[in-house]
Amino acid sequence: MITEERQQRIAAPTTNDPRPAAAIKFGTDGWRAVIADDFTFDNVRRVAGAIASYVLKHEDASRGVIVGYDTRFGSPRFARAAAEVLAGAGIPVRLASDYSPTPAISFAVKNTGAAGGVVITSSHNPWNWNGVKFKAKFGGSATPAIMKVIEQEAAASAMPNGKQANIEEVDLKPAYIRGVCKFADLDLISKAKFKFAVDSMYGSGRGILAQIFGDHGIEFVAIRQDVNPLFPEINPEPIEPHVRMLQDTVVAEHCHAGFATDGDADRIGAVAEDGSFVDSHKIFSVLLDWLLRRKQWPGEIVRAFNTTRMLDRIAAKYGRKLNECPIGFKYIADLMMEREIMIGGEESGGIGYSRYLPERDGILNSLLLANVLAEEQKPLGELVAALQKEYGPHFYGRRDLHIPDDIKFGAIERARSESTKRLGKYGVIKKEGLDGIKFFLDAPKERNGAEAWVLFRASGTEPLLRIYAEAASPDLVQEVLASAESFVRSA
Repeated sequence: MITEERQQRIAAPTTNDPRPAAAIKFGTDGWRAVIADDFTFDNVRRVAGAIASYVLKHEDASRGVIVGYDTRFGSPRFARAAAEVLAGAGIPVRLASDYSPTPAISFAVKNTGAAGGVVITSSHNPWNWNGVKFKAKFGGSATPAIMKVIEQEAAASAMPNGKQANIEEVDLKPAYIRGVCKFADLDLISKAKFKFAVDSMYGSGRGILAQIFGDHGIEFVAIRQDVNPLFPEINPEPIEPHVRMLQDTVVAEHCHAGFATDGDADRIGAVAEDGSFVDSHKIFSVLLDWLLRRKQWPGEIVRAFNTTRMLDRIAAKYGRKLNECPIGFKYIADLMMEREIMIGGEESGGIGYSRYLPERDGILNSLLLANVLAEEQKPLGELVAALQKEYGPHFYGRRDLHIPDDIKFGAIERARSESTKRLGKYGVIKKEGLDGIKFFLDAPKERNGAEAWVLFRASGTEPLLRIYAEAASPDLVQEVLASAESFVRSA
């Protein structure tokens, strides 16, 4: 219930600038913008004010809010600015004393019973971006309903005032490390005598896997652990081509696998022993197969609309219910609030577990993947090959098209049209529109491989259209992606 005192805390914005404020629009996991363009101290304070207003109206504000940040330019100072707004609204703040993974903030929220968490991060975006994520009291991505309320508060320029609360600096990492270590058999990993490469991509996962492996006698080599907010020559996204240094390291150092975490360490990418990239779909499939076959964890499975359908075949083999949801981990977290989800994941490398947190975690999934290798006594490439043999070949690709909004939305409209019945030389068998528009194609399925499909999805926050495709061979994936790009640009 909202008390009269809380209602009175909602005040007008503190600025007298006559110019209209830029719209704050939240995407699949918070708000992101270009530093010094829209991502400014004023706008960070606006978002923090909206979050403060939400917490005062809908949560127990006395529980406080956790505030953390990544290694991007200005993140510590932006985090301090957000903390000051929250404390000025009368909400106690525990502010991270160092760069921390986003899942460490989520863990702290759940572990301490906080009212929520704020993370200054732009995840995998290029160096000149930053953003704000909000984590709900259950320790995961805020649900769509919560994000809608916060967006409305931002549009109303909410800026609560209250009795000044305390800002306490805390080290969030030790408790988080103890938490993730409980979910992997580190002694077994150590005894397996495998060697791993660890790549933090200059992000806030820096030093954590190295510390865990070092403390447990697991052989490893670590790269890109230093703080460099320019993310030289890469975007901190654990996909090709940004994992090239990790691929070279795995081969040169004779590792059995390599693990990469993104800018805020909630996503995972991997490299096999031969240096080949292992995408998030294969990681998800390896973990799902292991959990069902070896661990027999209870619960359902959930995957985002743009993920591999190999997961459907694995779930069917073991008689488990598989749920499909829109793109964005907040939708997976929403399902985790309703029922037990053994594992849930998305195309971008975010994978989570109800029994831990309704949150994706690249550090945790690196440990679990190492656990799989140790228990199966096989390097990562062999595990992927075994899945391809048992469930049929599945290959995946993605293209990001930076195009004007009129072309972007025009392509989506044409894709939805009943008159569009072919893509390149293949007919469209059916269409699905859960999130974007997906074509299923009458392309060949080699050796009972993947049913060919392509998904067009327009970004709601930037002039970008993403094309995703899966098919039974790498060549077919590239052919479908090329045809899809030609379709988009044909306008």
